Amino acid sequence: MQMKPYRIGTRGSPLALAQAHETRSRLMAAHGLPEDAFEIVVLSTKGDRVTDRPLSEIGGKGLFTEELEEQLSDGRLDLAVHSSKDMPTALPEGLGLVAFLEREDVRDAFIGRSAPRLEDLPLNAVVGSSSLRRQALIRRLRPDLSVITFRGQVETRLRKLGEGQVDATLLAHAGLKRLGNTGVITELLDPESFPPAPGQGAICIEARTNDERIAELLAPINHADTEAALLCERGFLGALDGSCRTPIAGLARVAGGQLSFYGMILTPDGSVWHDIRREGPLGDAAQLGADAGAEVRDRAGSSFFDSWT
Repeated sequence: MQMKPYRIGTRGSPLALAQAHETRSRLMAAHGLPEDAFEIVVLSTKGDRVTDRPLSEIGGKGLFTEELEEQLSDGRLDLAVHSSKDMPTALPEGLGLVAFLEREDVRDAFIGRSAPRLEDLPLNAVVGSSSLRRQALIRRLRPDLSVITFRGQVETRLRKLGEGQVDATLLAHAGLKRLGNTGVITELLDPESFPPAPGQGAICIEARTNDERIAELLAPINHADTEAALLCERGFLGALDGSCRTPIAGLARVAGGQLSFYGMILTPDGSVWHDIRREGPLGDAAQLGADAGAEVRDRAGSSFFDSWT
């Protein structure tokens, strides 16, 4: 019988806390447990502390997970809640993504100060984004714009926008919904012309792979279709060695027991891109994504990837 509270690890940003609270609420409902059966443990990660440089310069996606994974590995945490798009494809030995909550809206939200839509921004307007994918997609659609690195929590980026440091910025619609702050959005971008990051909109839960007790705890809140979609998208990333250093987009959708995938890779300046579509059964999700990644890598040729280093 569980005597001590389950310890849920999370970063300390308002969005990360909202995701941890959502996970706790779902677990309480699934098991009929009181709130004090869970303890939310807030940890600071290097990715949160270092905000004056692009992630690509200081280590990539693992910067948001390392401290949490250390405490998962040694047993101080029972599970950790993450944004799926922040997760590296290779996890520490003994750890795995064991549950995915049902996915939210995958679209990117455009927040314009000088124009309500990306296409309406004036010539040479300045757009701030910390995502190499978003930067490359903006440059692909609007090569005239000036795109600058724009890091910080959601609230920080919105404050900088309001101060006039940039003319516009982009954030995940899912994150703004979880924060109850969708009123700032001036345009939702079409995922066909502006495809999202692999994993965008999905909360994942990491735990020890040999901990059957935690696996049983999490099983009722796992959303099977989201899991299949994420296995496909992470397979695509893995085949391309995707990280915060690389402009990669990918979205898998599930309908009627089948999975359809659309992926894209770009040069950082957005001038060259290659995209791919694949369909297949849910049971082949991970392999479908990996095959798509291998095909688009071969099609792009080795010289394409020189811009990623």
